[in-house]
Amino acid sequence: MKMYEKAPAKINLMLDVLNKRADGFHEVEMIMTMVDLADRLELSETPRDSIIISSQAGYIPLDEKNLAFQAARLIKDRYNVRSGVHIHLDKRIPVAAGLAGGSSDAAATLRGLNRLWRLGIPAQELQELGAELGSDVPFCVTGGTALATGRGEQLTPIASPPQCWVVLAKPPINVSTAEVYGRVRAGNIAVHPSASEMRAAIEAGDFHGVCGRLGNVLEDVTLKLHPEVQQLKDAMIKLGADGVLMSGSGPTVFGLVSKQSKVARIYNGLRGFCKEVYAVRSLT
Repeated sequence: MKMYEKAPAKINLMLDVLNKRADGFHEVEMIMTMVDLADRLELSETPRDSIIISSQAGYIPLDEKNLAFQAARLIKDRYNVRSGVHIHLDKRIPVAAGLAGGSSDAAATLRGLNRLWRLGIPAQELQELGAELGSDVPFCVTGGTALATGRGEQLTPIASPPQCWVVLAKPPINVSTAEVYGRVRAGNIAVHPSASEMRAAIEAGDFHGVCGRLGNVLEDVTLKLHPEVQQLKDAMIKLGADGVLMSGSGPTVFGLVSKQSKVARIYNGLRGFCKEVYAVRSLT
């Protein structure tokens, strides 16, 4: 038997860091949504009690370092499953990009194995499992659009933002999320983006209001470490994107675009800066 799962990328419409917690994580406030750039997973039951990961991408780990592998091992151990599984990852989301590609793969693995092995695990419990794997995994389990608090695992579903085009561009660098958060000093943040204002703009269907309230306090850190991210932002604004922001800890920059007529110009213009450029739709 085979199961197929889609693992969409996420973007942060706003990301704020409130303080550092006693457990070493940061207290955050984020509004996240998904876009139609996705990895695809094929999950097949195997007779041997093992976990096998394969992929057409030659740049990702296929062992215990892979979050999909960790998700499969977690669900096998927790629910005493003795069957094996072969998971093939068709990678489309760039890695180390601030788009939660690995987290979405892990979430898709949890969903897919829940169906493959007929475990009947409710969504809330899958989210709790996901929180053991990473802060973005619980959101990726159910997707949609959500306000995330705590270390990112406490979720409040909200309305989808107005549908639009999303142009994503990743410069040819990798950014360490741990390093970026390690350099954040919450007490030194001059301007905090407002989750309540962003949520109000989303719920009102106000596209330009959403664009005007984009904010990510991690930009200050990443842009200092990697000036090319700022250059990419400037280029996207100049090319006519309605709202531009770095996603997560970066380095991917996204632009929200209301008119399809602008998309090709922005896409082609950004290809002069980097090879990894994608024009996709937001997911409702």
